[in-house]
Amino acid sequence: MNVIFSIEGGLGKSIMGTAVLKAIKKQYNKANIIVVSSYPDVFIGNPNVNKVLTHETMGGVYEKYIMNKEAKVFVTDPYSTSDYITEEKHLIQIWCEMYGLKYDGEKPELFISNAEKQYFEQFYKLDKPIMVIQPHGGAINQPLKYSWTRDIPQPIMQDIINHYAKDYAILHIKREDQIMYENTFQALDSFRSIAVLLSMSKKRLLIDSSAMHIATALNLPSVVTWVGTNPKIFGSDIHTNILANEPTKKPNLNHPHYSKYLLFQDVSTIPYNDLYEVFDIEKIVQSIDNQP
Repeated sequence: MNVIFSIEGGLGKSIMGTAVLKAIKKQYNKANIIVVSSYPDVFIGNPNVNKVLTHETMGGVYEKYIMNKEAKVFVTDPYSTSDYITEEKHLIQIWCEMYGLKYDGEKPELFISNAEKQYFEQFYKLDKPIMVIQPHGGAINQPLKYSWTRDIPQPIMQDIINHYAKDYAILHIKREDQIMYENTFQALDSFRSIAVLLSMSKKRLLIDSSAMHIATALNLPSVVTWVGTNPKIFGSDIHTNILANEPTKKPNLNHPHYSKYLLFQDVSTIPYNDLYEVFDIEKIVQSIDNQP
């Protein structure tokens, strides 16, 4: 039997998809499993997959894996389900149940080889312990430099950086087009290199974006902030999850979407009078200090 598992979306979603892949392998343990993802590097070394295709290289998939063959095709997107829209369950559970898979608490996983660790570690040898931050998310060409529904406000982030700059080398996971912070080093590398960086770090302050999902897959407890998205849906209980303060202005919900907020929203729509109202800095700092 061939089982085709197609994942739409960003890097973080493909990493979460490795948990669903594990559930597929448990239920169809003798199947030939084909994953389709825009991030094939996520599945390097993963024993649960036989073949990885990208959306650009899946030509002939019907003829090779479906036509006149016993096949299962899992392509429905969990974002379209009622349980996701109403925030009833974790995305991985929703994803599994949507495909009729038994969900047994499967977690995301990444497989980083010793050779990769040895290669990438040499680029992160610094004279201080490493603190990693990812205050802003989004893929390349994402137009907003700051999305209030996802990111840590710039003045709050700079204050936190200044607080730790004396004792830590602070590496900022970012896109080239995102803002730079004083007292930080830029981390612009591939996500597998970032995985090694995260495993070397002593402190981690992240948002609901790719680095958080990498940390989850590597079982690295981190401090994670949340504004418009929900840790119940996307997060993990290994992290210290800090929710944004309640809005100080009435949010504008008169929009043609099923979700309360969009993942990317301009600062002109922010329901706060002041960026410092979004998070309690002292709570974030205390959580970082207490990080395992």
